[in-house]
Amino acid sequence: MIRNAKIAMGVLLCVAFVMLVVLMATATARAEVISRSADGFILRFAVPLETTAEDVATSIAAVPAWWDPAHTYTGDASNLSLAFEPGGCWCETMADGAEFRHAEIVSITPDKVVMNAPLGPLNGKATRAELTFSSTPENRGRVVTMEFVVEGPGLGAFADPVHGVMNGAFDRYVHHIEYGEAPQP
Repeated sequence: MIRNAKIAMGVLLCVAFVMLVVLMATATARAEVISRSADGFILRFAVPLETTAEDVATSIAAVPAWWDPAHTYTGDASNLSLAFEPGGCWCETMADGAEFRHAEIVSITPDKVVMNAPLGPLNGKATRAELTFSSTPENRGRVVTMEFVVEGPGLGAFADPVHGVMNGAFDRYVHHIEYGEAPQP
């Protein structure tokens, strides 16, 4: 009798462990280089979250709150702004008052925001730099996705470093969606 109870307990623990591993695997972010060539690449980041489409959109609009200040020209994310409307500028105000245009919103729908975003070293080199934030319903929340399509002569060599920066940006963006505030350093 005791032996059967020990076996049953062992089986239950194994089942519980497998279920935990499956849950953790489905709730983790997926970040990958979808494709690359000599002249471009596609990055995709996605994670399921218990959130709403409104929270996702609000966090996109709050880019100064979650963008890493180390990836700004002024070193201060509070110098960033985003006019959250088609044609709106994701700009950075420089010390002399001039504005640097990082991206422009192409379109906004309830589930998707598309930007022309030749960020950082892609500026002036990319013939296409389409940054798309989207979310789709899933279970009790949304799958939040960020995709970056970059094309231009020789830009395939930038895939890994840009992936590193954008992976960090996606983590900070997701933190903002979940907690409504900037991640702490």
